[in-house]
Amino acid sequence: MRTTELVDGFRHSASYVNAHRGKTFVVMLGGEALAQQQFRAIINDIALLHSLGIKIVLVHGARPQIDEALAQHSLPAEYYNGVRITEEDALKVIKQVVGALQLDITARLSMSLSNTPMQGTQINVVSGNFVIAQPLGVEDGVDYCLSGRVRRVDSQGLKRQLDSGGIVLLGPVAASVTGESFNLTAEEVATQIAVKLKADKMIGFSSQKGILDETGQVIAELMPTDAQKILNALPEDSTVCVGTKAFLQASIDACRNGVSRCHFVSYLDDGALLQELFSRDGIGTQIVTESAERLRRASIRDIGGILDLIRPLEQKGILVRRSREQLEMEIEQFMLIERDSLVIGCAAFYPFEEDNAGEFACLVVHPEYRDADRGSLLLQNIIGQARVRGYTRLFSLTTRSIHWFLEHGFNMVEVDELPEKKKQLYNYQRKSKILALDL
Repeated sequence: MRTTELVDGFRHSASYVNAHRGKTFVVMLGGEALAQQQFRAIINDIALLHSLGIKIVLVHGARPQIDEALAQHSLPAEYYNGVRITEEDALKVIKQVVGALQLDITARLSMSLSNTPMQGTQINVVSGNFVIAQPLGVEDGVDYCLSGRVRRVDSQGLKRQLDSGGIVLLGPVAASVTGESFNLTAEEVATQIAVKLKADKMIGFSSQKGILDETGQVIAELMPTDAQKILNALPEDSTVCVGTKAFLQASIDACRNGVSRCHFVSYLDDGALLQELFSRDGIGTQIVTESAERLRRASIRDIGGILDLIRPLEQKGILVRRSREQLEMEIEQFMLIERDSLVIGCAAFYPFEEDNAGEFACLVVHPEYRDADRGSLLLQNIIGQARVRGYTRLFSLTTRSIHWFLEHGFNMVEVDELPEKKKQLYNYQRKSKILALDL
């Protein structure tokens, strides 16, 4: 990586570091991820998140490890409706597997060797009876035996440990009020903890880069309803693994119960967790209760973001320069698109009441976000505002974007067709082209 790329990346990540500090993340690390070579790197990245002031509950699974251990003991791996049936002999093996994995993760988080990402760290890893279980019981005549579900989460106990600077590590085995142990799904444990803690994020891992569309491209963002449709459409013989399906359902449930964002990243891509959390577009899929990107009216606090967006074009002469004072006076005329507190697009709407017309001006979209027709979104919003006012025409002046306006239904017109006040301000040296749209 070149020095400039490193510096730019570090600068761009600063806003996310500030935004994430003090927040609570529930990280679900499935057994499939634990079996990969990247497991150590993921644990290092989780430790890095902790060092940045993020409160972390790490829930690990063990599905493939349990299946392998049961096979070695000649015990069947039986499921009903996707849930393991846990006999008493099987639970003994499961507890051994889960206990060993928990110790391995704890050991990794305790490492502080020189010349490693963990150098100089001292993390308190806390495990305990923060989750109380109860038996699943019998369904359709099938006894789940010692398979259970979450009955209660000690959210106050978890918060005390997180506030004292520890990472809480939990597995898929929990005790009940009667002193028995039950085998749970790690996905349910993670979901219930995220909901009860009102966590800011829940994060899971998959062999894929995220949820893929029909062309194999990562879907950056999904609402719970859309995610459910994708899950329901997956065939039984789908190549998507059981753990991925389970976490996708868990994400949907978590979002519907108050967790605003659930992230899905690959355990095969080195640094995927960091790229997802500390870059503008991420690298995986988010299941969200509301879009990370929104269109809204600008306010005075947006002055800095708008100036950062329009200054490069003003310096090139593409836009007429606006002073901060002028922008402050005109701020209510601006609409903007915001993504993760970053202004990535803006446009202004200036009314000319006496001419029953409006001006569409100062359209700018951040260079990294020009592939999703955000300019059209801003235009449609302002067309809507003009129609609500009863205007019959919308016009715009441009020196560079003539074809874009023509593609959106505008026509070239002469200076004489401008509203009288705008005509008096027209700069003949600039020679801007005038385009108009009849509403």
